[in-house]
Amino acid sequence: MEQKLNQPNYKAMGFLAFFLSTALLIWLDQWTKGLAVAHLKDQPEIVLIPGVFELRYLENRGAAFGMLQGQQIFFFAVAAAVFILVLYALCRMPFTKRYLPLGICMVLLLSGALGNMADRVSQQYVVDFFYFCLIDFPIFNVADCYVTVAAFLMVLLTLWYYKDEELEVFHWKKNRGN
Repeated sequence: MEQKLNQPNYKAMGFLAFFLSTALLIWLDQWTKGLAVAHLKDQPEIVLIPGVFELRYLENRGAAFGMLQGQQIFFFAVAAAVFILVLYALCRMPFTKRYLPLGICMVLLLSGALGNMADRVSQQYVVDFFYFCLIDFPIFNVADCYVTVAAFLMVLLTLWYYKDEELEVFHWKKNRGN
């Protein structure tokens, strides 16, 4: 009993690391958006690589490619769903080195969703500023990068890193004892 009390609580430490990392990434996203407002709003684009990459200010009231303009309730619902699903997964996930890559993906996913939601709640639009003009890709921001990288890595991890039985901890049926 004495040894058990002195052992570190890895689950609690994992939750703390998760939330501190998420807060740091949201801060980084908001800081870069603040820089975009201060240095790009009402200014000409800043060309970093001619014909390839620019910094260009945009107030995005929709999603990528201008879809769903003004659908703030929908975006709030999506962010809330991401938040709930990530918390569910976090509660189910073993805090071991094996699951660290998945935990990092969840931090990125939640940080991106909450970073953009902070903009939508505070100003009714998201500040975007990265633009790949070479392929005329939609203007995006740091939070969008978090979500894209997280989604890509989660696909790779579930296809080639984790075995099916390692992902069973996240199954809904497991909660009901089935």
